[in-house]
Amino acid sequence: MMAAAVAATAMTMVSCDGGSSADLKDGVDSMAYDLGVGQAPNLKQAMVMQMGVDTMYLDEFIKGMKEGAVNEADPKKEAYMKGLEVGAQIQQMAKGLSNEVFAGDSTKTVSVKAMLNGFIAGLKGTATMTPEEAFADFNAKLEPIRNANIEKQYGENKAAGEKYLIENAKKEGVKTTASGLQYKVLVEGTGALPTDTTQVKVNYEGRLIDGTVFDSSYERNMPFTVDLAQPRVIPGWVEALKMMPAGSKWEVTIPADLAYGSSNMGQIAPFSTLVFTIEVLK
Repeated sequence: MMAAAVAATAMTMVSCDGGSSADLKDGVDSMAYDLGVGQAPNLKQAMVMQMGVDTMYLDEFIKGMKEGAVNEADPKKEAYMKGLEVGAQIQQMAKGLSNEVFAGDSTKTVSVKAMLNGFIAGLKGTATMTPEEAFADFNAKLEPIRNANIEKQYGENKAAGEKYLIENAKKEGVKTTASGLQYKVLVEGTGALPTDTTQVKVNYEGRLIDGTVFDSSYERNMPFTVDLAQPRVIPGWVEALKMMPAGSKWEVTIPADLAYGSSNMGQIAPFSTLVFTIEVLK
């Protein structure tokens, strides 16, 4: 009986983080404790993988966790704790922007202090521009940097496309429009020309200049409909379709600036010149 009593006492008194004890006064306390123990592995994984906390500083993490839990009802302390969380997020934002601005060069970084000061000025209302103006200014500064980095990375692809266009323009039957779009009539259509509000039903095959097929309605056995009132296709397609009478089949070569430009579309790399076989069904 005495051994059982000792065991029961041990179950209700638990030593935590090297000194302080937690009284489990009843079954509900025990249930809450069990939940904490059960969730601890998930918390530890999140601490390392999502929050980026080094396990070497586990004691400091626990200290902050205890302060946050114990002082939850203190608005001032809670505001401070939330500020710490946001500060860590701002640091991650600065790292992400550094990676984009400096193309992964780890020796160069965007100033966390400058970003932080921007947040503070915005929160306190002391900034010299509106949030909309600030975003516009940010994008105006970032866009040329982003494009320069992409062009540096995919410059060879851009040059290959430009060379292909020069050579393709010399081929028999190829015509070049004022925009730089190139086309060759394979089948002369005799139907009506589409208007700005026409729905055009087509079959097509899209290729890179090395011949790689990246999309084909023929393979899917599923024609594609383009509503010229709201095209939702690349500009080169719109220009070509408006010149193609029903029944036409053309080979259309589209420069990068009339296709996806500097955007990375996965299989279609930035600055890709694209070649389409387009057949207007109706």
